[in-house]
Parts: sequence; C-alpha cells; structure tokens
Amino acid sequence: QVQLVESGGGLVQPGGSLSLSCAASGFTFSRSAMSWHRQAPGNERELVAVISYTGGSTNYADSVKGRFTISRDNGKNTVYLQMNSLKPEDTAVYYCKAVTPYGSNYWGKGTLVTVSS
Repeated sequence: QVQLVESGGGLVQPGGSLSLSCAASGFTFSRSAMSWHRQAPGNERELVAVISYTGGSTNYADSVKGRFTISRDNGKNTVYLQMNSLKPEDTAVYYCKAVTPYGSNYWGKGTLVTVSS
C-alpha cells in the first residue's frame, strides 16, 4: 500500500522558515522522482520543486527560487522542503508527489502552511 505522509506545516510569520517532510512507503522510493506542489484557496495546484531519484538534479518554480530547497534521503524514504524567507503568498496546502519509474503517480494528503503576522 502506497503512502505519502507530509508533515511540518503550520503558522509562521512573514520572513520565517519552515521545513516540510514527506515520508514514503509502499513503492520504490529510491528510483522515483519526487516533487512538492501547493494549492492556495481558489487557485490551481502548482509545482513548487522537483528532485530526481538520485537527488542530483533539482528544479524550482520561479516564485520560490533562492528561498526553497528540496532534498531527499533515500535511506529514510523521505523528501524534504526547506522554506525560508516565507511570504504571505506562500500560504497553501503543500503536497508531495511521487512518479515511479513505471509511470505511476502518487500523492500525499497535504500539509497546510500559513504565512501571516
């Protein structure tokens, strides 16, 4: 049974930091590309960051470049998103997604990040 469980969301002031984690199980994590997406109220879900299965390649949405860092630990089956210099417009539900080498896509249930003073 595939599971992706996000954690680390919460309320943070503008300019603050949060670190999200996504613990994976039930599929070959070490061979799967992983990504973080977010969806703000009234908006479509958007890609935030993606990391290759080795961790050697990453890409970011322009809106988060220089502020967010995606990483992974294949030994712990976990992908992370370090978010710094947070802005109110970063407020959203953050989801992790796995794309397996067989082309299957899996999503977590999300964790809410609220940036507000």
